[in-house]
Amino acid sequence: MFARPFLDREHAGRELAKHLRKYRHARPLVIGLPRGGVVVASEVARELGADLDVWIVRKVGAPVRPELGLGAVAEGGEKYLDPGIVAEVGVSADELAVLVDQKEREVRQRQKLFRGGAPPPDVAGRTVIVVDDGIATGGTMRAVLRDVARRQPARLVLAVPIASREKLEELGALVDDVVCVEPREVMFSVGEGYVDFEQTSDEAVLELLERRRPVVEARGHA
Repeated sequence: MFARPFLDREHAGRELAKHLRKYRHARPLVIGLPRGGVVVASEVARELGADLDVWIVRKVGAPVRPELGLGAVAEGGEKYLDPGIVAEVGVSADELAVLVDQKEREVRQRQKLFRGGAPPPDVAGRTVIVVDDGIATGGTMRAVLRDVARRQPARLVLAVPIASREKLEELGALVDDVVCVEPREVMFSVGEGYVDFEQTSDEAVLELLERRRPVVEARGHA
């Protein structure tokens, strides 16, 4: 049986931040993937004295097995669909178009919820650290990384507490640095690394984003 190295997402964020201290003086922008990734990212941002934001992304689930990710849609317009899984499930082009359209609507709804409909943060020329609570299949993270990379950050870092080593190697081609506290050869789900892996609420995400906002404003008037 696997050990569970993290008590909860806050603990995971603090542990992850220890491995990211080299970026403290780069004035990084820490981006969390909602919802659970924002909890981890908030701890990283606090430890690094960094700005915090979100990048909205929605998994495209299979019609009869929504937990099985066919890919993902990110708020900057990036769509990633895994051709192997799509073929394995046998989803038609028309079915896939309907699923993607539904997720694009959900992305727009969450843009309104988490940042009042404003566009994604400006990442050009910045060190950007993209954080989630873990990576098992990597579809949502791939869509976000491709989205962010197109906007020309100075440095793009993928940072997670726990992940499949195979997926880290695949995603590493999209970034300048990969930081993972607990890479695993075999991984079935992100939750296997946590004692407490309760679902994070929208209200909790909004509260965490509000906590970081005064830091951003203070810097703007420095």
